[in-house]
Amino acid sequence: MVETRSSKAAKAAGQDDKKDAKEASDKNKDTAEPVAMEIVKTDAELKVESDAAVLSEIKQNISLLDRAVATLEGRFTTRALRATASIRKRLSPDNLSQALNVYFPEGTTRKASLLEHVGKTSHAMQVDATETQTESNDGKKFLPEHEIYLSYLVLLYLHDQKQNDKGMRLASELVETIQALNRRTLDQLAGRIYFYYARFYELSDRLTEARPLLLAAQRTATLRHDDDTQATLLNLLLRSYLHFNLYEQADKLVSKAVFPEAASNNQIARHMYYLGRIKAMQLDYTASHRHLLQAIRKGPTSPASAGFQQAVNKLAIIVQLLMGEIPDRAIFRQPTLRKSLLPYLQITQAVRIGDLAKFQDTLGQHAAIFRADKTYTLILRLRHNVIKTGVRMISLSYSRISLRDICLKLQLDSEEDAEYIVAKSIRDGVIDASIDHEKGYMKSKENVDLYSTTEPQNAFNQRITFCLNLHNESVKALRFPLEAHRKELANATALREEERKLAKEIVDGEMGDDEDMGGEDW
Repeated sequence: MVETRSSKAAKAAGQDDKKDAKEASDKNKDTAEPVAMEIVKTDAELKVESDAAVLSEIKQNISLLDRAVATLEGRFTTRALRATASIRKRLSPDNLSQALNVYFPEGTTRKASLLEHVGKTSHAMQVDATETQTESNDGKKFLPEHEIYLSYLVLLYLHDQKQNDKGMRLASELVETIQALNRRTLDQLAGRIYFYYARFYELSDRLTEARPLLLAAQRTATLRHDDDTQATLLNLLLRSYLHFNLYEQADKLVSKAVFPEAASNNQIARHMYYLGRIKAMQLDYTASHRHLLQAIRKGPTSPASAGFQQAVNKLAIIVQLLMGEIPDRAIFRQPTLRKSLLPYLQITQAVRIGDLAKFQDTLGQHAAIFRADKTYTLILRLRHNVIKTGVRMISLSYSRISLRDICLKLQLDSEEDAEYIVAKSIRDGVIDASIDHEKGYMKSKENVDLYSTTEPQNAFNQRITFCLNLHNESVKALRFPLEAHRKELANATALREEERKLAKEIVDGEMGDDEDMGGEDW
């Protein structure tokens, strides 16, 4: 295409404009001011900001405790304790001593003791404690809840720093203070204090020494209808008994004490786990599996609670195998459970295929892990299940097989053992077969249609029961406004007064009409 003279001129003008723009941008780059560098804060400045943030969050939690005391609502205390989890990671002697100097009155013995526990003194902080107290508390009264909460923060710091001796002494002092106060607004804080009291004794290998105090506190909490403390103490006592394998004492405690229904989900999950362990040792695998499933469903799913989830799932897998069921493979693929459940996956595979040799090898290879998890005794019971699974698979594969071949496949010692195991499997309903003792073989019967049995009905009933229980628990967990019935009573009383006044006016009006009619001359 032939270009015209005007188009060539336009192209030349465009190129000149681009060239001028490039030269102008280069000139601006040379003459422009240098870009301001980002200000990098020092470690000291970052620490000051972190301490200020911690003090601000502590102030918010204390205000929540004030609201809990004023309104008698436990949910404010729950919010304060939940927010403490984020504060716990940033606790240090400096911000703890600042908080103690800010909120504690001057000259108190508990303040000096807490400062000593964190390695500070009353004169170590270069702040005016009196002015800061007035500024932070806004003239509010120093409550026992403030004292226990700040002491609880110090207790968390000592636990994380593994200062067990100091923590044990402080926890003992706090337990005595809580028992003397007897305030319902301290129930949730009291449960936390009792937990760390038992925890410090357990870390010091002196858990048996703490048991008498826990038993006495549990009786007191039951008399006071303190649900939070009662649930915590029951779980601590069960943990103490199970730690020393005292399953009979733990079962007696469960049968005599009633676990409160108003307890938190975390305490319910922990209680269900302990019940599952007790029932498993008592050979009640159905009840044990039911308790463990509730513990898994009610337990927290955060990464911080991965240890609890691992412990519950390990026990649930073994109990499910003892029931003759195979766990779902998806359990072993969860990120938080995959590594810890690897030995249990190998045990499950050995039970599923009925390989006794693989079962014995896995048991010998991971015996130390199973003993640490306290599942070794239960896993030893699985040997019979492995053999029964092998017998079931043989029964499904062969319509007739000699006892000698069964002995070789299951790696048993003699044909008599094979005959005894097959006879017991037939009696337990594991297989549907018969034994010819004279000819020495097992003959399997034809497979029966599963839907002609009551198995589908039982499975359907189990699901319906679970749904009904879930509905009942949801109804119990509903929250209602505090003292709402009093407002309804006041409204009903006001309506009755209005009706009474209206009835009186009607009666007075009718009497007035009668007087008017009687006085008029007809």
